[in-house]
Amino acid sequence: MPVPITIENLTKRFGDKTVLDGIDAQIGAGELFFLLGPSGCGKTTLLRAVAGLNEPEEGRILAGERDVTHLPPHRRDMGMVFQSYALWPHMTLRENVAFGLDMRGVKKAEAGPRVRRALEMVKLADRADSKPNELSGGQQQRVALARALVIEPQCLLLDEPLSNLDAKLRLEMRTEIRRICKEAGLTAIYVTHDQKEALSIADRLAVLDQGHLLQSGTPQDVYTRPASRFVAQFIGETTFIEGRVRGVSEGRADVETAAGIWSAAVPEGFEAAGTVWLSVRPEAVQLHTDRNEGPNVFAARLHGTIYLGEVAQHQVELKGGISLKALETRPKLVARDDETAETRIYVDPADVQVLAE
Repeated sequence: MPVPITIENLTKRFGDKTVLDGIDAQIGAGELFFLLGPSGCGKTTLLRAVAGLNEPEEGRILAGERDVTHLPPHRRDMGMVFQSYALWPHMTLRENVAFGLDMRGVKKAEAGPRVRRALEMVKLADRADSKPNELSGGQQQRVALARALVIEPQCLLLDEPLSNLDAKLRLEMRTEIRRICKEAGLTAIYVTHDQKEALSIADRLAVLDQGHLLQSGTPQDVYTRPASRFVAQFIGETTFIEGRVRGVSEGRADVETAAGIWSAAVPEGFEAAGTVWLSVRPEAVQLHTDRNEGPNVFAARLHGTIYLGEVAQHQVELKGGISLKALETRPKLVARDDETAETRIYVDPADVQVLAE
């Protein structure tokens, strides 16, 4: 039965270095929750604390209403999938998957059907008598998943489980992992540094940096409404434009920049003083607009185009030395190397984020 996981004011230190600093998070029952951030941000340390492999100095971890902060790993009722598959090479898939049940003293009469169900869930029931070296990397990862699932954990913990796979297999396994977690009805916490992996399959995600949880929410919320420059830059691509707010009216802020006045949608009660930064995503830049005037319409010059067939990645120069990235589907103009092409661009104010830091 899946349970919610609650993390309260969790702090972890190694010597005089604080690697987790007062982390608070709530993971819903049956939710696929991603921990995302650069190397050294604390995401794996946080996962290991939930697993019971790192004991925090402060705070607590609840599985449902049960405080598991100081319980050893084998008493937490959690399954874990590591970067390394850690499969026994001399055992069959059936024996590898059954290993956790054997360690728990589960009788063979009960273990057999559970192992079979776990292998069926990962679509490897017909390979139960194979050895790990007879499988592809993706199939080995499925065995590692089945081994974690067979103990019927309340929560599944995954530490960059796709990092050892090639790009094509990673794409295939993303959707497989989501399917398996949802089919099993599991609460799952998943660590990755791959933004696309998190955006494509997470129910919610949290962005960490230097031991702090900076923002959590649905992938769409975090991508379209980043709370800081770090989050905006880490999740996807963006261009930052420096400016100063000159006025706020009817849910829009007018921001003066070197390229002219930009308009951006802002929430009710928005206030900003001093320098702000506009975040503009490449896909928000509309090229070759028929608009001649209005907010966020600018004369521009395309150069440095990377043509990819179905899309083109442009560098777009505005006055004042401001350069934007723009994505264009079914590209009309391609300006390579020293070539340039004149155009006009438009960016919907709803697609411009105002960030104070």
